[in-house]
Amino acid sequence: MSNFFSDNKDLQFTLKNINLQEVMDLKENGYTENQKFDDAPVNYEDALDSFERVLDVIGDITGERIAPRARQVDEEGPKFENGVVTYHPLTVQNLKDLRAAGVMGVMLPREYGGLNYPNTIYTMMTEMVSRADASLQNLFGLQDIAETIYEFGSDEQRAKYLPAFATGEADGSMDLTEPDSGSDLQSVRLRATQDENGNWFLDGNKRFITNGCSQTHLVLARSEEGTSDGRGLSMFICSKCPELVVRRIEHKMGIHGVATAELQYNHVPAELCGKRKMGLIRYVMSLMNGARVAISAQALGIAEAAYREARQYASEREQFKVTIDQFPPVYDMLARMKAKLTASRALLYETTKCVDLRTCYVHRSENPATADAASKAAAKYYTEVAATLTPMSKAMSTESANQICYDNIQIHGGTGYMHDFDSERLYRDVRITNIYEGTTQLQVVAAIGGVMKRSLDKMMNELFDAIPETDFTSPLKAILKKEYDLQHEAVDFIAEKKDPDYHNLRARSMVENETFLFVGLLLLRDALKDSDREAVTERYILDGEKDFERNYKLVMSDDRSVMEKHRSIIDY
Repeated sequence: MSNFFSDNKDLQFTLKNINLQEVMDLKENGYTENQKFDDAPVNYEDALDSFERVLDVIGDITGERIAPRARQVDEEGPKFENGVVTYHPLTVQNLKDLRAAGVMGVMLPREYGGLNYPNTIYTMMTEMVSRADASLQNLFGLQDIAETIYEFGSDEQRAKYLPAFATGEADGSMDLTEPDSGSDLQSVRLRATQDENGNWFLDGNKRFITNGCSQTHLVLARSEEGTSDGRGLSMFICSKCPELVVRRIEHKMGIHGVATAELQYNHVPAELCGKRKMGLIRYVMSLMNGARVAISAQALGIAEAAYREARQYASEREQFKVTIDQFPPVYDMLARMKAKLTASRALLYETTKCVDLRTCYVHRSENPATADAASKAAAKYYTEVAATLTPMSKAMSTESANQICYDNIQIHGGTGYMHDFDSERLYRDVRITNIYEGTTQLQVVAAIGGVMKRSLDKMMNELFDAIPETDFTSPLKAILKKEYDLQHEAVDFIAEKKDPDYHNLRARSMVENETFLFVGLLLLRDALKDSDREAVTERYILDGEKDFERNYKLVMSDDRSVMEKHRSIIDY
C-alpha cells in the first residue's frame, strides 16, 4: 500500500507549517461562504482539516492507482488516426479517478462547482500526480485555463465554461506557441478577424500545444491589423470544431502520456476573452505565474520519485558484501539529492503562498466594496514578489530535478540505463521541465528585475529578525548575513556599470545567489520547527556558500573585455 501524501514527511510538514490563514480569511470572505455552501469551512482549522483529508485521498489515488499504470502509459501513449487523438485507456481511467475525487476544479469558486482551494493546495496535488505520472500532470494541470477564464472572462463565459471544467466533463488547452515564435510570444501571427456582425474568427497555426485535442481552447492571437508586437495580441476562447484541425501529434523524448499537437485554424469561430490588446500584456503574463508554479511542482514530483528510486536501490544493491548506500561517494550523492529536493520544496510553497496572497489582494483591490489603500498596497507588493519568486522557483526546481534524475541513473549504474527500471523514464520526463513554459534562461530574464530592485528584501529581513541566535543557527545565519551584504554590493556594482550586456551576462549568477540566500533563510526558519531538518539545512547552506562565492566573484569582475573573451570561446 502506498499513499503519496502520508508517506511524504516533508509535504506533511509543509501543509502544517505554511500558514495559509491570511489567504483563507480573504478567500472565504471572513468565513461567510458556509452560509451559502455546506462544504465551506467555518474557520481556518476547518479549512486545514479539509485540505488534509483531500490531500490524503489524492495521495491514495496517485500511489495506489496512477503510479502502477505509468509505465504502460509511457510505453503505449495516445493514438492519432484520421485527425483524431485517442488517449490511452489507463490515462482515461486516471482522469476518471481524479474526477470521482472531485478535484478537477480545485481553485474555482464554489458557485461554479469548484472547491475554492488556494493555489498552494492545488500545487501539492500537482506534485503528487507528477510523482505518479508526470505526463498526467499535463492534463490535470490544465485547470489554469479555467482559472484564466474566471479571472478575465465575462459572466456569460464563466457560466458557459466553468461548471464543465469543475466536473471534469470539459478539458482545455493553452494555444500560445507557433512554429516560428517559440518563447517570443509577442511575435505570434495567428490572425483574429471580425465579420460585419462583430463575430471573431481565427486563422493560422499553433505548435507544441499540450492536449491540443481538447474541447476548449484558450488562444493567443493577433487581433490588431498592422501590428507586430505584444500590443496587438488578444486572448480568445474557441471550442473543438471541424475548422480546428489537429494536423499531427509529436513523437517526444518523454511525457508520452499526453498528446502534444500541431493545430491548424481554418476560420475557427471564437470569443474574445477580456479586453482587446491585453492578451499578452496582462493575461498571458498573469497565466505565467500559474504555469511556472505548475511546472515547478511537476519537476519536484519527478525528483521525489527519482530520489526514492535511488534511495531504495542503493539500500538493496550489494557490492563487495555491503549495500552501496554505505559507500561515502554514494551516500554523499544521496544527501545532496535530498538537500536539493527539500530546498526546492521550501521555495516552491513559499512562492505559492505569495501567489495566493497576490490573487486575493488583487481581487480585493479591484472590488469597489472592499478596495482600500491597504489592499491596493498589498496587491502591488505581492504582485512584485510573485513576479520574482515564480521564475526563481521554476529555475531552481527544474534544474535541481534534472540533476536529481541524472544522479538517480548514476546510482543505478548500467541498470538505470535499462528500460526495465523507472529511472530512465523519469530522466526522459524531467528533461522538458526546464524548457517549456519558459526555459531557465528566460526565467533568469524574468527574475533579474526583481533581484535588482531588491523585491525580496522585506521578506528576507523579516526572516533574519525571526531566526533566534542558537548554537545551530548562529554560524549559518552569519553566512547568510554575509551573503546578503555581498548581494547588495553586487547589485550596486552592476547598477553603477550601466552596461546592459554585462547586466545580462551576469544575470544568472545574480539570480542564483538570490536563490541561495532566500532559500537558506527559509530552511533555517523551518529547521527551528523540526530538528530533523537541521542536517539538510546545514548541507544546503554550506554547499551554497561555495557556489555563492564563485558567482559573486564572477559578477564583481571588472574585466570589460569579458564578453569578447566569451565570444572568442564560441568562435574557437
